[in-house]
Amino acid sequence: MPETTSCPFCQLASSRMVKENAHGVVIRDAFPVALGHSLIVSRRHVGSFFELTSGERLDLMTLVEDAKLELDEQYCPSGYNVGFNDGPAAGQTVPHVHIHLIPRYAGDCIDPRGGIRWVLPDKAKYWL
Repeated sequence: MPETTSCPFCQLASSRMVKENAHGVVIRDAFPVALGHSLIVSRRHVGSFFELTSGERLDLMTLVEDAKLELDEQYCPSGYNVGFNDGPAAGQTVPHVHIHLIPRYAGDCIDPRGGIRWVLPDKAKYWL
């Protein structure tokens, strides 16, 4: 997938970058769902996580870990949701690999059980 000038992740200002390594950068989400919501973005313009090289995946996961440690110190969340949307059917709106690191805080919702399973609400509540 060629780089495109319309891709917001190919046009990131260096001032938005919180951390970086050879294959990725960490930024704060422009539309955060929680305090500290961060994105780990591949440097290479590629649409699917499954198209990354093993080196790119390793570097992105390293950034997830590094960003988590920084968020632990800065905001002291109680937990995290970590994930990515891969393809339009999964809700991906920007066709450039990015991993969401979403800090979670005690009491930020009534019942957090099920976590990311709630993307399909009819199937989320498996514990009944």
